[in-house]
Amino acid sequence: MSIKRRDFLKIVGYGIAGSIISLGGGFIVGRGSEILAMIDKQGEKKGVKWAMAIDTRAFKSEEDFEAVIKACHQAHNVPNIPDKNREVKWIWVDTFERAFPTAETEFISEEVKRRKFLLLCNHCDNPPCVRVCPVQATFKREDGIVMQDMHRCIGCKFCMAACPYGSRNYNFYPPREYLASMNPEFPTRTLGVVEKCIFCYHRLDEGKMPYCVEASQGKMFFGNLNDPESEVRKVISENIVIVRKPELSTKPKVFYII
Repeated sequence: MSIKRRDFLKIVGYGIAGSIISLGGGFIVGRGSEILAMIDKQGEKKGVKWAMAIDTRAFKSEEDFEAVIKACHQAHNVPNIPDKNREVKWIWVDTFERAFPTAETEFISEEVKRRKFLLLCNHCDNPPCVRVCPVQATFKREDGIVMQDMHRCIGCKFCMAACPYGSRNYNFYPPREYLASMNPEFPTRTLGVVEKCIFCYHRLDEGKMPYCVEASQGKMFFGNLNDPESEVRKVISENIVIVRKPELSTKPKVFYII
């Protein structure tokens, strides 16, 4: 398959030509160390840039996934909507094919393709959701976290249409009516607003880890991507990692170790 240089550069969002194993369909599999080197070259290395790495090899059972999802949803008062077409989820599980629909799978083992993957907001460096929000209800902090102000949100759903990862949810039903229990330390939402994962910014500001990372018991890693000594940077550099839809150049900050 031939490809023009212009198209090649468009597809390779991170420009990691040296670490590409497969390019067809815009899918990149790479050595984490090479990906990090290119991210450093392209971006500002000062300050904090939060990132997450998920070791997909470590999730062996449904209980492993459930522990992470439960910790997130209970802490953030995420409603349990029985209507699957209008459910609200901050972190969820899906198949390889649905998580990476643009992937060229020729060089991916069948074992990897049979795995389940935890999905959430990717807190992109180049987030399309932020660009389309007419009231700045979604915005990016200096540390890279893509925020969602659920009190400012007017429910226009522009951000949902712009997000290529399905990471945003609209409250079609009064969310408070679908809570079995409530965490009084986190605000509840109202009908007609959009919500999503916020990387537990409130815990990070207190020097704590996100709820999902704590509940994973060593299967998920979080830290400052700009800090060469951070745990998340080390695990990314020492493994083969992939990101979702790299051809879109959104530059996700959630990495999947395979």
